[in-house]
Amino acid sequence: MSFPTSVSRRSVLAGACATCAAAVAGCASYGSGPKPAAPPPPAGAAAGALVSTADVPVGGGVILAAQSVVVTQPTAGTFKAFDTTCTHQGCTVNEVAGGTINCPCHGSKFNVADGSVAAGPAPSPLPEKAVKVDGNAVSLA
Repeated sequence: MSFPTSVSRRSVLAGACATCAAAVAGCASYGSGPKPAAPPPPAGAAAGALVSTADVPVGGGVILAAQSVVVTQPTAGTFKAFDTTCTHQGCTVNEVAGGTINCPCHGSKFNVADGSVAAGPAPSPLPEKAVKVDGNAVSLA
């Protein structure tokens, strides 16, 4: 078996370009998979409700992945909702902790009170969704 003794610059560049193109194509579809089916309403929530008020901690929130919404309660009795898609590269936020809604992909954090960016690289806030509270049920308005 013989091996080439030299490699042309053109071959090296062509291989590097192919590798970069494959990496970019793989990144373009990250987080764009199918959404899971909607689970049944949480215990204690009324029919059609997203969540029961008792299930949303004050100063925190809950992520409802199937509905693509995060419901927060920044102060007692005040409920907000935001889209779960991070404004940086479209990943889905996965945690509400320490007063922020957190994205696992690149570390963006959003304030539970208004969805504004608390830490980048996200360039803009999470889009807000209107909610209504009826008794102990939080629903989209």
